[in-house]
Amino acid sequence: MSSTHTGADPRTGSGPHTAVVVGGGLAGTTAALALADAGVRVVLTEARPRLGGLAFSFKRGELTVDNGQHVFLRCCTAYQWFLDRIAARDLVTLQDRLDVPVRDAASGRLGRISRAGLPVPLHLAPSLIRYPHLSLKERASVGRAALALRGLDLADPALDDTDFGSWLGARGQSPRTIEALWDLVGVATLNATAGNSSLALAAMVFKTGLLSDPGAADIGWASAPLGDLHDGRARTALDTAGVRTLLRTRAAAIKQSPDGGWQVSVETGPGQAEQLDADIVVLAVPQRETHGLLPAGALAEPEKLLRIGTAPILNVHVVYDRRVLEQPFLAALGSPVQWVFDRTGTSGLTGGGQYLALSQSAAQDEIDLPVAELRDRYLPELERLLPAARGAGVRDFFVTRERTATFAPAPGVAALRPGPATSAPGLFLAGAWTATGWPATMESAVRSGLNASREALSALGLPCDNGVLEAA
Repeated sequence: MSSTHTGADPRTGSGPHTAVVVGGGLAGTTAALALADAGVRVVLTEARPRLGGLAFSFKRGELTVDNGQHVFLRCCTAYQWFLDRIAARDLVTLQDRLDVPVRDAASGRLGRISRAGLPVPLHLAPSLIRYPHLSLKERASVGRAALALRGLDLADPALDDTDFGSWLGARGQSPRTIEALWDLVGVATLNATAGNSSLALAAMVFKTGLLSDPGAADIGWASAPLGDLHDGRARTALDTAGVRTLLRTRAAAIKQSPDGGWQVSVETGPGQAEQLDADIVVLAVPQRETHGLLPAGALAEPEKLLRIGTAPILNVHVVYDRRVLEQPFLAALGSPVQWVFDRTGTSGLTGGGQYLALSQSAAQDEIDLPVAELRDRYLPELERLLPAARGAGVRDFFVTRERTATFAPAPGVAALRPGPATSAPGLFLAGAWTATGWPATMESAVRSGLNASREALSALGLPCDNGVLEAA
């Protein structure tokens, strides 16, 4: 089966411009919306039966389960643009002011990372002074390291050659300080410990999130299942924009057509195929899949894509027969547990219990452990952290595993991440793994889609809405 869409000749500008976006995650959905908003006729293909990429929901009995806990910060302006564009702002919660409860499992002490109504960097000073998980000397050393971070030039390529852990150690940060503060934030945002993280990416996270604007690190999260946002509301927005969305449709090959446009061969089912013709193509799939689809000569060194490593995230889900956590979330120290989130309200749980989700980043050592072993490991840890969990009944325990959840933010990764444009006219790249300057977050994914659409519109000679695309 062949479906041919008559596209514009970019040289003459005649007729409607057409585009195919391959991949229906946040990057692809963003690119499709931005192109459609500029008047381009867009076809979006996605191999899965849903949109949303690795930020999705599924049903487990009565529960609606997010595959993993995803959060954003107030400084994530592109993702918030995306929420507004798909009319999903009502489905998220954003803190009025940063407040993170942090419990030490060994001592049971509860501290907080929060901000005061003071200018940067004094907004964090009262919280740091009272932080019980560090000594007075260690707290003083944090201030000095923060000032040194603030002075780094994020445009300096040399930062990517250094690991964050070594940089912190050279500035007087003890192993306890790194564990109780820097990794508390860094592991969750970078999906790697300080010693395995590029200084460039770590500096970007801390400078932007904690040292740019007093409210930059305020935390936001979905107050509805992720599928309601990234699939439901996104699909409605795409339909309204006139995007043709093809689910369960896998791109098999991409080649230039004789007239200078592009032909995308897709598989729509067993033995069923379709050809999509377009002026431009945006590849918004993971780096290895992108490598397999790239036509020869599109990138000077396509093998670099295969050298971008991946990092896993393990999510542990526990349903108790009673309430055991009073806060929306809790960070942990001195425990295998990293972050605990209350997902009761969003999951549809009934019967008076509580559903907790543990987000375990940089989980290389645990990602393939059997569920029974993870149960034996994490239930006692939750009892250490949450006294109310002692003696509580466990109604359900299960795990979700994302073995390639993010790209690995190791030193040197910046040199491997390509920009949105390729050497092939009309072919563009998107994905959190591309050169956005951000780690692999929802923010990076949306920014990549905006970057790719901006380059594509420029190639088509169409104006960009700077009010929309400036976030990238």
